[in-house]
Amino acid sequence: MRVLLDPRRPASPGSRLGAEALRELYRPPQRRWVRSNMVSTLDGSAVGADGRSGSVNTPADHRVFALLRDHADAVLVGAGTVRDEGYTRVRPTRHSPEPAALVAVTRSGRVPEGLRTPVEGRGEGLLVTCSAAGARALRAARSSLGDDAVLVCGDASVDLVVALDELAARGLRHVLLEGGPSLLGTALAAGVVDEMAMTIAPTVVGGDFPRIVAGPPLEAPDGVALRPHLLVEEAGTLLGLWRVR
Repeated sequence: MRVLLDPRRPASPGSRLGAEALRELYRPPQRRWVRSNMVSTLDGSAVGADGRSGSVNTPADHRVFALLRDHADAVLVGAGTVRDEGYTRVRPTRHSPEPAALVAVTRSGRVPEGLRTPVEGRGEGLLVTCSAAGARALRAARSSLGDDAVLVCGDASVDLVVALDELAARGLRHVLLEGGPSLLGTALAAGVVDEMAMTIAPTVVGGDFPRIVAGPPLEAPDGVALRPHLLVEEAGTLLGLWRVR
């Protein structure tokens, strides 16, 4: 993998990175940090022709995906994405023997199967929901996951500011938001995203597929401003970090 842009340590374009150097470039700050991670085709699709983001991943994207999880205390995902993408609880790795918690966000309070099924040695599973889910759904969720694993944050909808405070109180300070587009749009609108990790896959798929962000326009007229922080490339795949101003 080669460096195209690194404002922290200016290097000649094309400088090669080893695995540990790449890991350090993606290491988050020590303070609380929320980083999203999404992939897009060159024509702006967040998914492949099969409707899943996994079909546009590349080997370089898989490498960065793994190290982003190694740096995270919690992986925050919409419950629909957990179902659609076949998520399961996070595995430990050589670099992260204490795997990140998988945190599913849902207004309905329904527990997705990938969160419901505990697997020995993997990270914990948490559900973030709101009062609008109703007493029956909350009882069912607590029965499935345990009382401490269900976080009620907000009334009519999930309040991500409260949810992130709750996670931080549990020691989950570095949060990796992996989608889907609706959850990322909500998080950007709430002002809780510090940094966006982005992979641009060297392919086009056409069609009318979703983008990486869904929902109402953000902070009209100019949206959410970001600045480039890192850009690397491997075999045509562009990967980088953009920090919210």
